[in-house]
Amino acid sequence: MANLDGELLKALREAAIDAAEDGVEFYVNSGWRSPEYQQELRLDGVAKYGSEEEAARWVATPETSPHVRGQAIDIGRSDARAWLSENGARYGLCQIYSNEPWHYELRPDGCPPMYPDPSHDPRMQQ
Repeated sequence: MANLDGELLKALREAAIDAAEDGVEFYVNSGWRSPEYQQELRLDGVAKYGSEEEAARWVATPETSPHVRGQAIDIGRSDARAWLSENGARYGLCQIYSNEPWHYELRPDGCPPMYPDPSHDPRMQQ
């Protein structure tokens, strides 16, 4: 969990301990990413989806990605995602995008309404 925001990591650990009591194990598929790796993902997204506009629905640029800032995690396994969907707000762990049930960010003041996808997030409009 190198380079992950300390508060996000703390919340994730607390949630993981409680989830384990319910028999659910967390797998973090992705946390912090280097700008270079994020750019690779973006280029792969453009190739996969056919345009920058479509790729923006799934992959942020290095300049806008919360992963590059260590402020996002992607959770693997559907049982862990389901557990976080139901309980994550207690820890400030919020799903941000409707189309990405694996993507969580720390929002200690409460979970905001979800954006349909990252292209609707004002933070991604840089």
